[in-house]
Amino acid sequence: MSHVGVGPRAVMRSVAFLTAGALAVPALAACTSEEPKGKPLAGQDTAAAARARISDGGTLRWAADSVPETLNAFQSDADATTTRVAQAVLPSMYRTDETGRPVRNPDYLESAEVVDTEPKQVVVYKLNQQAVWSDGREIGAADFAAQWRALSGKDSAYWTARNAGYDRIEKIERGGDDLEVKVTFSRPYADWKSLFTPLYPKDVMGTPDAFNDGARRELKTTAGPFAVKKVDTKEDEVVLTGNPRWWGEPAKLEQIVLRAVPREKRVSQLAAGKLDLAEIDPDTAEEVTVAAGPRDAGTGTPLMGPEDSPAAGSADSPAAGPQGRSAARALRSWAIAKGSDEDAAEEETLAREEREEALAKRERRQRALSGFEVRKSLEPAYTQLALNGAEGPLADERVRRAVARALDRGKLAKAVLGPLGLPAEPVGSHVALAGQPAYADGSGALGEQNAKEARALLADAGWVPGGPVKKPKEAEKAAGAEGDKDGDGKKSEDADDDGTYIVGEDEKNDGEDEGGAKNEDDGTDQESGEKHSSGKNTAQGGAPGAYAPKGTAAPAAAEAPVAKDGKALTLRFVLPSGPGSDALRTVADRVSDMLEKIGVGTDITKVPDESYFKDHIASGEYDLALYSWPASAFPATDARPIYAKPVPAADGSLNVAQNYTRVGTDQVDQLFDRAMGTLDEGEARDLLRKADSRIWAAAGSIPLYQRPQLVAARKNLANAGAFGFETPVYQDMGFLKKGASGSRPSATPSS
Repeated sequence: MSHVGVGPRAVMRSVAFLTAGALAVPALAACTSEEPKGKPLAGQDTAAAARARISDGGTLRWAADSVPETLNAFQSDADATTTRVAQAVLPSMYRTDETGRPVRNPDYLESAEVVDTEPKQVVVYKLNQQAVWSDGREIGAADFAAQWRALSGKDSAYWTARNAGYDRIEKIERGGDDLEVKVTFSRPYADWKSLFTPLYPKDVMGTPDAFNDGARRELKTTAGPFAVKKVDTKEDEVVLTGNPRWWGEPAKLEQIVLRAVPREKRVSQLAAGKLDLAEIDPDTAEEVTVAAGPRDAGTGTPLMGPEDSPAAGSADSPAAGPQGRSAARALRSWAIAKGSDEDAAEEETLAREEREEALAKRERRQRALSGFEVRKSLEPAYTQLALNGAEGPLADERVRRAVARALDRGKLAKAVLGPLGLPAEPVGSHVALAGQPAYADGSGALGEQNAKEARALLADAGWVPGGPVKKPKEAEKAAGAEGDKDGDGKKSEDADDDGTYIVGEDEKNDGEDEGGAKNEDDGTDQESGEKHSSGKNTAQGGAPGAYAPKGTAAPAAAEAPVAKDGKALTLRFVLPSGPGSDALRTVADRVSDMLEKIGVGTDITKVPDESYFKDHIASGEYDLALYSWPASAFPATDARPIYAKPVPAADGSLNVAQNYTRVGTDQVDQLFDRAMGTLDEGEARDLLRKADSRIWAAAGSIPLYQRPQLVAARKNLANAGAFGFETPVYQDMGFLKKGASGSRPSATPSS
């Protein structure tokens, strides 16, 4: 994956901070019960079209990351494809709209409201009277009750991945008639709209055996516009067909085939005509865009620049005329006639034929891709820089804050999103994205980028520029054995010469900027405005001026590596190495450059994608890492386990839930709990924003940018593509009638 993270909401919940002292949280006067006006940074791009303009029938071949291990979205190995299937074939009481808000799904729900708050919260659901399972049985209270019992957490025989919200239900009863479901909560629950989406039939949820095994490879009973025809592991695909008992608007498509195709192979599958819709990486998006661009009026081929011309050669060469093997052979005859060596002419002929074949292949590929277009938006997920606060230098909040204050998040967002033509705004919240009700920029609790203040934080923690660094022999002697770290008999990772590139260890030429260009040195730090000498600091002492009286000169070279107790500050930066990770590596390089300017080195290690999360992020084997979290319409419930304070488990280990930075506080937990327990939406927003500010201040997670969403779609495919926040409406997807066209956004909205 280009951005390693987790899947949509069901998956996120299945895996899925401030210490007292010198650094207090700024006052949160900006928090208010008034909802700020805003909208998503980018709208969805799905070529929207009215149903009347869409043909009936056809098969949509849609690339997926995998054939799911289970079709039960509440199990730990559920993935994004599980969620996609569930959206198409199962009831959902609420859907997410284009702004990331939950909205009632009228196909299943006529109304739902809180009818009592005292002594208990009571919600009454009135179901669509036409809503039935594919076996003809009405959807009703028995299904709601079975799902509650399975997910309540009271019966360990159910192998559930999450029970948030269901554990607050006291009882479920039939209401005034068969279409009413009455849910009574033992404790108030603000995110009650998150429940029963998706809703499984009681024959899946009714017993532990059925829950654990019954819905892994098949769903016999469904209630959506589509049904599961088969899960084919040999063909690596899931086939969905129209549900004959569907009561809503009939599905336009006859079939949806979710085909598992690795990201790096999708462009060739698109060109081969084997896919109609696929999320793609930026390189593939560029290729599709070029192929779909201006074309030669006579031949219909894409217009190419001079460097692409297959006729490049000397002016009087026959190769400058018609192409093909005949031209290559003519080149050989021409070369011999001109007195060239026959063997050399033969080699030139073969090389020419290879070039011609490559160009012909490229032209065929471009022709095939010309039937597609790139639909783009911003994914409802953000990429963060995670700082592992469990041990090492980053266990000190001052060091984490220094790292965070060194980052220019705007530049990082621009590096990823700018070339794609998407809004390059850094994310300002851990709990919501722009356009969602809970969103507010809480980064002020941390402070803006400032290299001078970052260096001061490091100095306060004892990491000073130009401090004494033990040479290898001195380190060995101090350790007591070769490569021994801290004298404990363990080999130091620093002693390994494994070719790992360490950023910040090599000195730059005086006066060079990031790109190596020589600057006129006027004694001013270009990042912070701090005055300093242009010479390198070679002193083996403290940082002059760190605690000196006013007027004392600043350190001679603030970019020199900082050190403490004879060891330079170098952080382990772990990245995935697989295809599609270019954006992460670009960000990592820029982060490393920014940290180098405050004297912090980074030891960048690239690991296989399959081990990145399990063996490094989840296990805490990193200092810095980049991964993503999806946004949620229910942040009080879904964000809490990501930022909750780790607690000791019964076996003595640390239970981190989804908080892989291992940074948390009781206060943050309390704010989330209060937000989850209030039915006042304005109060809940304020509590979430306060929690977000404190998470910023703790500097365990630094949100960088909203992830790009790039989708290659066949040009005549409507109501599908880059969905943004919105839950897809599967019954409206289809291929346009001849002569019809879908609408595309004329401009990318900004908040």
